[in-house]
Amino acid sequence: MRKPVDIDAQIKALQEKAKSLKDKQKTQLGELVLATGADSLPLDALAGVLLAAVEDAKEKPQAVARWTERGQAFFRGNGKAGGRKNAGSGEPASGASGHGASTAPGGGPTS
Repeated sequence: MRKPVDIDAQIKALQEKAKSLKDKQKTQLGELVLATGADSLPLDALAGVLLAAVEDAKEKPQAVARWTERGQAFFRGNGKAGGRKNAGSGEPASGASGHGASTAPGGGPTS
């Protein structure tokens, strides 16, 4: 006879995993803002830049390709932004894609 499956425990574990991934995404996006120097912008300006980038990404796929190249150069250490290089943990912020986020203006991953 098979052991009964505790569906409620599985659901709770999945919900905790989803929350953990969402928290990690928020941390990485914050690190990206700091690493690029975008934290020096007023919040309204930063929000406007991101909204414009999302609109441009939908209308101009070639812009996303340029941003991606620039972001890759930044993470390789060839890019400059605010005089900083990969602030925070020392690693590139990534992992936001797949969560409904769009490519950031610097071309950094939004996974």
